Amino acid sequence: MSKILIVDDEEMMLMLAEHILSTKYEILTATTGAEAIEIFEKEHPDMILSDLMMPEMDGYELHRILQEKSAKPVPIMFMSADESEESESRGFEIGAADYIHKPLKPDVLLRRVGNIIGHLNQIHGLEMAVSTDSLTKLLNKSAAQREIGEMVKKSDGALLMIDLDNFKLINDIYGHITGDKILISFGELIKKVIRAEDLAGRMGGDEFIAFLQNVEDEKILTSKADFLNTKILKSAREMLGENMQIPLGVSLGAVFVPDEGRDFQKLYEKADKALYEVKQGGKHGISIFGAHKHAKNKSSVEGISQMRLILGERNEKTCAYFVEFEIFKEIYRLLSRMADNYKKGLVLMQFTLSEAEKAEELKEILIHSLRKSDCVTQTGKNFLVLLPEAEDFEADEVKERIFSKLNKNFAAEIIFEREKIF
Repeated sequence: MSKILIVDDEEMMLMLAEHILSTKYEILTATTGAEAIEIFEKEHPDMILSDLMMPEMDGYELHRILQEKSAKPVPIMFMSADESEESESRGFEIGAADYIHKPLKPDVLLRRVGNIIGHLNQIHGLEMAVSTDSLTKLLNKSAAQREIGEMVKKSDGALLMIDLDNFKLINDIYGHITGDKILISFGELIKKVIRAEDLAGRMGGDEFIAFLQNVEDEKILTSKADFLNTKILKSAREMLGENMQIPLGVSLGAVFVPDEGRDFQKLYEKADKALYEVKQGGKHGISIFGAHKHAKNKSSVEGISQMRLILGERNEKTCAYFVEFEIFKEIYRLLSRMADNYKKGLVLMQFTLSEAEKAEELKEILIHSLRKSDCVTQTGKNFLVLLPEAEDFEADEVKERIFSKLNKNFAAEIIFEREKIF
């Protein structure tokens, strides 16, 4: 319901205008210009209906002061018993939305106020369309930069850079339509972790931004990061099936305001640096720029417990461990050292496809045919498998189990090799 502030020093006229308009609008009243200014700053009404001639401060002066105090034009309609064209012309010259003569006629007042409110709603709708991301309904990039930029100048809180981890795989494997559904779902999750006084926007692709007013507790931010990580994975599996193996998650970089200043661009860069730390540290978490400034003394036990949570695998699976090729190389080097040092078996297997389009099918078969201690990666048409503490006969059994799940035509298109490392 639109909110209208009525200003008039005559009590009877104030009551009459309120009676006429209260059936359709929320009404605020003031008997002086000073009182009207105080109410305006607190309630932010949609429009002002003001008497023109009042003692101490007339309607012209009230309009001037309110325009100075507001970032946007203030729609005001003047009421006056003066029927001269001069006063009416002056009202329109200073930017009045309309002008109505006393005594008030209910149908005329309702119609004219309705025209102003309707115009405001139309403008608001256009502004929303221009400033809103069409997919997620959060602020778009330019609006987010502008509005959050203004907010950090005067409000304390936490600026967050939010990034979906491994989202590209969703688009690559399931298509962009499915990817859009994931983004829409994630936008809804972001709305759930912010309040009415906070702001959030989409910067493009899978990158988002948010500002949480008066939040200065790292535990609150960590809780929100955990919520987003848990819920986005759950949402994706509800859409794509429980066997969806993409390690979808959320990384957040945060910076506190005003601890790190109030310049939006500099705060943005610091939050981005914190986000980069999360990405480099394994993703699916949060990093706070200059966190050492906020850190409290903790025991070494608390510290290592927290580190164990950071290092540990989220949502542990019962299938094989699928990793990117660069990580696979590091795991291979470590397991090779362990096999040599502890005299434990280690087998490397390679499956090479003749047709790359069947890669996703082979990947699913591999990770669900192996132990959860085994490791799988993909590089082009090649799939590499590491079997820790395995002997030759065990590797043969693994091969047979995998090939038994392939149809004959598919199996004929795979070149298989294996080598025992120790």
